[in-house]
Order: sequence, then structure tokens, then C-alpha cells
Amino acid sequence: MNIIEFINSLTIKVMSIAWGLFLLTWSIGWLLKGSPIPFMRVKRAGQDLIEDAVWAAFWLALGSSIFALVSYIVSSVASPPPVIYNGTA
Repeated sequence: MNIIEFINSLTIKVMSIAWGLFLLTWSIGWLLKGSPIPFMRVKRAGQDLIEDAVWAAFWLALGSSIFALVSYIVSSVASPPPVIYNGTA
């Protein structure tokens, strides 16, 4: 396993955990916001969780897109040059 494969696998694991945490936070936020509890603090806490989860999803999507672009550029630049066949040799 080289360094590029290690970074890619680590990034995939971290992004999977982050997206799972986003879904959990978003779900809990909607449960709190839509609950029949008469306390406005609870509903406001749910709204805050939803807003934070949406911002987190935005930054996760942006970060993963930038990482994918950088990874693509590095893999295309770091690839070995093509072998030129000279038939007269």
C-alpha cells in the first residue's frame, strides 16, 4: 500500500463517518423540531441542529469535491510517461 492509496482509504473512511454523523444530527434535529413538546427551547435546539447539519453537508460536499479534483490531478501528473516504441531499433 503506497501513500496515495492510504490517503484515499483514510479519506473515504473519514467522509463516511462524517456523512453518517450529518444524517444522525439532521434526523435528531427534525425529531426535536417536530416533537409535540411545548418547550420552545427544545424546538429551537432542533432548528439549530438542522441548520448546522445543512452547513456541514455543504462543507463536506465542497471538501470532498476539492479533494477528488486534487487527487485526479495528482494521479494524472504522477502517472508514468508512456513508452515510445521505436521500430527501427
